[in-house]
Amino acid sequence: MNIINDYENNITNAQEWAWEILPGLAKSIVTAVLIFIIGLWIIRLINRMVKKFFDKADYDPSLETFLQSFISIGLKFMLFVLVITQLGVQSSSLVAIIGAAGLAVGLALQGSLANFAGGVLLLVFKPFKVGDFISAQGVDGTVREITIFTTKLSTFGNQIAIIPNGELSNNNIINYNAQDTRRDKIAVGIGYGSNIKLAKDILLQICEDNTNILKDPAPEVYVAELGDSSVNLSLRFWATNEVFWAAHFHVMEELKNRFDASGIEIPFPQRVIHDAKS
Repeated sequence: MNIINDYENNITNAQEWAWEILPGLAKSIVTAVLIFIIGLWIIRLINRMVKKFFDKADYDPSLETFLQSFISIGLKFMLFVLVITQLGVQSSSLVAIIGAAGLAVGLALQGSLANFAGGVLLLVFKPFKVGDFISAQGVDGTVREITIFTTKLSTFGNQIAIIPNGELSNNNIINYNAQDTRRDKIAVGIGYGSNIKLAKDILLQICEDNTNILKDPAPEVYVAELGDSSVNLSLRFWATNEVFWAAHFHVMEELKNRFDASGIEIPFPQRVIHDAKS
């Protein structure tokens, strides 16, 4: 009989406790949800304001995208802390939880932390900026965006290549836009029976006729190699970055047309097949 009475008393106490706790808990949950929803709306509003500010201000586009990503993540972390605190988690307990979680996450996400540090290094030392054409990690492309963890490149085929900042900051990078001009080097072989001086004059005349090719420094042609089946010439000229590829492709097409018109042979591999019956 005492057991039954104790059981009934426990049920009654539990009900009383629930009626005391549930209203406050429900209020905390509703408040936390409202804070979360309103907080996300405010974060989106702040992000738009920050973007408008950077659009009007004359800042480095690389720095703009990095700071926008950093501000957005920082605001979301602050919102998370507010929501957790509203649910009743004490500040001291929250600090301990964040510290322990930070250690665990730090060990698990060493690569991400390295990418963050790499992004900071890229912004500080500026090996490239948004709009530069670079070659890195086996990818050639134009830098479109630098975020806190990755850098996005637009390739020749209009694909987006995403490279971790940690790898970019610790490996070789070729920035083709670091200088205003670039030097091209085109190799072309001519037959041993062809006139070398005539071939060199034709190549220099092509450069002279092309307005995209700089006249200072002057284009140069050298005999680079006496190959097995050809005399290999090396044409070198300078052009600005904006018209570099236009100049390159024009020279490639024009040298073939003018060599053909002048009777200068460009050797190519040939296979001679003999009839066994003859």
